[in-house]
Amino acid sequence: MSRGCTSSCFSQFVERHQSALNFTLLLVGYILYLIIGAGIFSAIELPYEHELRQELVEAREDFLSNNPCVSDARLEELLARALEASNYGVSVLGNKSSNSWDFISSLFFTSTVLTTTGYGHTVPLSDEGKAFCIFYSLLGIPVTLFFLSVVVQRIMVLVSRRPVSYFHRRWAMSKSKLAAIHAICLALIMTLLLLIIPACIFVSLEKDWGFLESLYFCFISLTTIGLGDYVPGETHSKDDNPHPQLYRLAITVYLLVGLVLVLVVLETCCELPQMKRLRQRFCKENVRELDSETTNIIDRDHMNDQIMDPSDHVSNQLPAIPSVSEQAASLRKENKSTPYSPAPASENGKLS
Repeated sequence: MSRGCTSSCFSQFVERHQSALNFTLLLVGYILYLIIGAGIFSAIELPYEHELRQELVEAREDFLSNNPCVSDARLEELLARALEASNYGVSVLGNKSSNSWDFISSLFFTSTVLTTTGYGHTVPLSDEGKAFCIFYSLLGIPVTLFFLSVVVQRIMVLVSRRPVSYFHRRWAMSKSKLAAIHAICLALIMTLLLLIIPACIFVSLEKDWGFLESLYFCFISLTTIGLGDYVPGETHSKDDNPHPQLYRLAITVYLLVGLVLVLVVLETCCELPQMKRLRQRFCKENVRELDSETTNIIDRDHMNDQIMDPSDHVSNQLPAIPSVSEQAASLRKENKSTPYSPAPASENGKLS
């Protein structure tokens, strides 16, 4: 008896706090995902770091042994200055002939800052530039996010909502299943157009990049991670790339357009009914408290159902018109059922 009461209370507690328990499991799972990822990266990258560090120590000792006139302290100072300049986007290599702050390069910098990509290969050198970057980003990042949201919503109507509604009316398929198929097809097409094809182009243009490096750069850039370890055009000389400004401008356009299209794919996936049902498991929602977007979606679905079968809608609204024979039979029936009664006479003997 006590076991049954305990199990009943436990089941009621779980049912009452289902969304909170699901959210707790989600939080624990995400933390475990971070820990597992950190462990895997540490296990993979730490040996390579030790190997590279050892190679640099050996190269430095070899350089000092072959050049006894150079002291260890002077070499240390030179390397420190070179690394500091490299962190600010200024390279001391011989093939670095282009400026980092011409107009096109500055345009590339502003696009990476406002989209929060931030490669970090080019940073403001002066105090005035750092102060302006702060105020420029404070205004520009919210405006950029608003601009991207407006553009994404307009594109969503063309590439997601209208096609799904059209094929839903034409094929009479379930809208949730049709939306899932459309999202998968859209993701595959965008993967081909934004990752595979650009990676192949970068392989042919960047002599030091393989396909994996090119694909890695496209993915890191379009997801706004922007690690900055691979930046196109940084290793080019004038012989390899006679039009560096045009090349940098094309990359800027690719990153902006690609970011918009990636956001379209993500928004399409987030609007799937399956995703909405999944989110409801982690947050307690009241059915009566629907947001305006959900209400508009329900209204549009109701209107689409009415448009799909207008004949039924018209037949339900318009009254049925009887035929002439039916009207005549109805009149005869009414005459038979109503007996004749003479009109009452008035006091003067006349009919009233």
